[in-house]
Amino acid sequence: MRQITFMFFIGFLITLSSCRTDFETVASTGDLKFSRDTVYLDTVFTDIGSSTYTLKVYNNSKNDITIPTIQLGKGLNSKYRMTVDGTRGDQGKIFNNVDLLAKDSLYIFIETTANIADANPTDFLYTDQILFDNGSNRQKVELVTLIQDAIFLYPQRFDDGTTESLLLGEDEIYGFYLDENDAAHGNELQFTNQKPYVIYGYAAVPSGKTVNFDPGARVHFHANSGLILMSGTSLNVNGTTSATEKLENEVVFEGDRLEPDFADVPGQWGAIWLTVGSTDHNINHLTIKNASIGLLIQNNDGTTVDIKNTQIYNSSNFGILAQTAKISGENLVINNSGQASLACTYGGDYKFTHCTFNNNWPSSSQVAVLLNNYYTGAVPEVKALTAATFNNCIIYGSYSNELQLDKKPEASFVYQFNNCLIKFDDIRVGDPNYALYDFIRNAESGNIKSKDGINDPKFYKANLNQLNIDDTSAAFAKGNTTFLIPLDILGNTRTLPPDLGAYQNKAFPK
Repeated sequence: MRQITFMFFIGFLITLSSCRTDFETVASTGDLKFSRDTVYLDTVFTDIGSSTYTLKVYNNSKNDITIPTIQLGKGLNSKYRMTVDGTRGDQGKIFNNVDLLAKDSLYIFIETTANIADANPTDFLYTDQILFDNGSNRQKVELVTLIQDAIFLYPQRFDDGTTESLLLGEDEIYGFYLDENDAAHGNELQFTNQKPYVIYGYAAVPSGKTVNFDPGARVHFHANSGLILMSGTSLNVNGTTSATEKLENEVVFEGDRLEPDFADVPGQWGAIWLTVGSTDHNINHLTIKNASIGLLIQNNDGTTVDIKNTQIYNSSNFGILAQTAKISGENLVINNSGQASLACTYGGDYKFTHCTFNNNWPSSSQVAVLLNNYYTGAVPEVKALTAATFNNCIIYGSYSNELQLDKKPEASFVYQFNNCLIKFDDIRVGDPNYALYDFIRNAESGNIKSKDGINDPKFYKANLNQLNIDDTSAAFAKGNTTFLIPLDILGNTRTLPPDLGAYQNKAFPK
């Protein structure tokens, strides 16, 4: 009984002490420490909220203290907003009498939504400060954000509360048609390099029209957004060679999250979708990053989709998914895709020269290149693969077999690999497609089989999408001059015999 009474007394004391809130504090003396002296909120588009950034504040003294004020320098007019240890204060701008225990810390979370008009007109920076205390005890942490002006394109909202949408077959898609006579933006079918564009939903090209992208155009797609080319419409990407690593003349399609943490995150937006019957597509010096499918090309009208000097990175599904399409690709680089970097499926007609297809996606089910002649929908169908020709290409990745050939006997399956480096270990003898790979096993084919570190292309930094090679690469000077493209993807002159892939070799930076 005495033991029970004693345990109850101890429990009562613990409960009492844990509920105590009347600890005594002293005023802050200006000796706070901070996890950083400047918080950079990275780049945001005008009037679009930033991500949340963190500042940690430390009280390293032996005393419990009270900080009389924590506030933004511009007060209630600041475009920044904060929470301090979970509280919102006065509109997220001003906080009074904030307690901080000895040897403890508190978190401040910071966000902003600002307009280009709020920024400094010379450098487009919007700045403020977090001020701690007053007078001689005052301490401060700087806040800096770069504001980008942009052109925003999105579906209309009608007076009855409904939103504009697109009808694709029987499917209704959240999207809108680009307007060449828009009252605010002028010709929306001509994307210039004057300001970046931000697209919400799928932007579609009206029937019979062509959408053009000037050198240096930047297009940012929000989640579940993209570009649709319907029957009778055309895509014309007119990027040119850039002189610096900023890719100032490249056309770039990517997501609308500008923070460094999102620079290489796959699947941030939808796809560039060239639907059935779209026509006369020309793509030059285009970079596509972080889509679900970089280019989805479906049964165009028989004209060739011409793709040159183009890079596609970090696609959550496919870099290029082609279905009964006709494509000519030169100096094309695709890296890191959830299923295949290049998938030429359901037949078609394809030719790729001096291209680099790599896949280091962390899954053994992925490949760099997939070819097949069938479709496994509700009603399985086969289509003729009339040609799939690869010249002076690299097909590589992190797994043993990076080329998958998958043939149904009911339709033709015509393919040819000339002087290509191919990551290939082997497939089991009983596989129905075993004989399709004889050209790799045959040393006289002119192709190079890479396996287990043998004949490694030695990409510079494949994890950073830098697939350049140097003169130690197994792809060095292994190309056939019959298929020579004189300039590489960067505009460098190829030496003879040419290197395989999209890049002329060069010494790597030390």
